[in-house]
Amino acid sequence: MICEVCFRHCDIPEGGLGFCGARTCSDGKVIAANYGRVTSLALDPIEKKPLARFHPGSMILSAGSYGCNLRCPFCQNHQISWSDEAMRFKDRAEYISPEELAETAESLRPRGNIGVAFTYNEPLIGYEYVRDTAKLVHDAGMKCVMVTNGTAELTVLAELIPYIDAMNIDLKGFTDHYYNEVLGGSREMTLAFIEEAVRHCHVELTTLIVPGENDSGDEMRELSSWVADLEDAEGRRIGSEVPLHISRFFPAFRMTDRRATDVRHIYRLADTAREHLRYVYTGNC
Repeated sequence: MICEVCFRHCDIPEGGLGFCGARTCSDGKVIAANYGRVTSLALDPIEKKPLARFHPGSMILSAGSYGCNLRCPFCQNHQISWSDEAMRFKDRAEYISPEELAETAESLRPRGNIGVAFTYNEPLIGYEYVRDTAKLVHDAGMKCVMVTNGTAELTVLAELIPYIDAMNIDLKGFTDHYYNEVLGGSREMTLAFIEEAVRHCHVELTTLIVPGENDSGDEMRELSSWVADLEDAEGRRIGSEVPLHISRFFPAFRMTDRRATDVRHIYRLADTAREHLRYVYTGNC
């Protein structure tokens, strides 16, 4: 059966797995093999997502599963995303039902918790669990956040949007070469996802600056100019108000062949982005 979640459209045999390692075919239907399989659970500051302009000062229960549909060689969460270790780790993941996760979130209200964030691995490849849990979290009067690479069809986004209050979406760069050849992704799909998401909920973007890959001033100028032109559901140009987080790269996983991004260069790129955007934040500096 063909999986319709992202641009890969994996043809998954019965009992097999898609490229992401988290979707399978069972009884002739493509389903999320990682449904409810939680590898990471923590109460985090909302700023850690990062979200700078969505309920600042709050805490949020953050949950992650396993698998990813990109292949970023510098992945900070490779243990649960796409490494060999991740595929072994999935067998140790604890099952937590949507009801249990929603109840846990509610029990943490006294500690400042405002809801649930789906994060750590790529939540869109297990969107059914996000949808089912987020419904219950909303019913309890709490918020739902998603931290994502934005690599999914708009039909997937449409199922989630009624229950998602905020997203941080990776806009990893602004060239097809970087997205296609380095990350194994689709810039076209990510841009379409961002364009639609900002029409419906609070969105902040994150760009990790990797030396020699996406670190030119011209690319940042083009990226931030595109963001500034984003529109809301009424067609009003609101992109200049969309926060952009520019983060510093550190050698990790399969990309240890270069040094960490120079802090001064991060600040220069932030100044470049501010030519178009009102809210620009620097991270890992």
